[in-house]
Amino acid sequence: MKKARIFKTLILCASLTFLAGAIIIFPERYIKSCFQGFAMWAECVLPSLFPFMVITLIFIKTGIARRAALPLKKVTGVFGLPPAAAVCFIISICSGYPAGSKAVAEFYDGGCISAKDCKKLSAICSTSGPLFIIGSVGVKMFGDKFAGWKILLVHTVAVLSVGLILSLFSKKGEKSEFKRAPVDDNVLYNSFFGAVVSVAVAGGFIAFFCVAAQIIADFDLLYPLEKLLCLFTDEGAAKAVCRGIIEATAGCRELSETSAKLALPFAGFLITFGGISILLQQLSYLTKAKVSALYFIAVKLVQGLICFFILLAICA
Repeated sequence: MKKARIFKTLILCASLTFLAGAIIIFPERYIKSCFQGFAMWAECVLPSLFPFMVITLIFIKTGIARRAALPLKKVTGVFGLPPAAAVCFIISICSGYPAGSKAVAEFYDGGCISAKDCKKLSAICSTSGPLFIIGSVGVKMFGDKFAGWKILLVHTVAVLSVGLILSLFSKKGEKSEFKRAPVDDNVLYNSFFGAVVSVAVAGGFIAFFCVAAQIIADFDLLYPLEKLLCLFTDEGAAKAVCRGIIEATAGCRELSETSAKLALPFAGFLITFGGISILLQQLSYLTKAKVSALYFIAVKLVQGLICFFILLAICA
């Protein structure tokens, strides 16, 4: 166990040193990538995430979300889920990443759900939002609102199907009582403060991983994966998918600029899987709620592949 921890630390140090060295050697290139990451966040993510994040936190901190969930207790109970499941999913599908994971963590911190509940909810309440998929990806990137709707519907089906199946077949623990969370004396300020911090952190993740994705592309670190993808699509789309595995928004934008037939299914995969940037954003909340990182990444990979194959069948 100690050796494994030391090995992970060495890998992390080597990776960070490599990234820092590349930025120092080629500052003009990677400063531009960082700026592009923040610009993409401001254009595509900030407008769709911030308002819903504020609404989400107000609902949770005032106890409205808790009261709204109680009538759904019987429905969620069929799948072995806590009453909070429906509310967390609605928050997730309306707001997008990482609002669902933050909502799960908020309910856990408030003592409303257990760690076992969090594991189940992590697979269900991990979705992108309609404003991002339809507006940013469909309209702005692909120039097709209907394409955005297709991705949104298939994305939702992929996430829900895997999440509900896992919930049905997972071991049932003690029933969650959905306890009353402590009263927040300054709901409005704390909700806005929490939303600003969360959205700003999301921007930081996007900018950093846009730089990392550019460095990885420049040094061909994902060359084997790129060549494997070239067996199924053209080189431009393969490069875009490799970039999207690091930062999904950038990958979707590059896919939209190609003429590849598989551009839409690959975009659906990237949005559903999330890429390293979005995965780490969600895990920053979920690991506090005792959700295993390996479990969560495996679930997101399966959901992403299901989304890809359904869109492939639809677009064929």
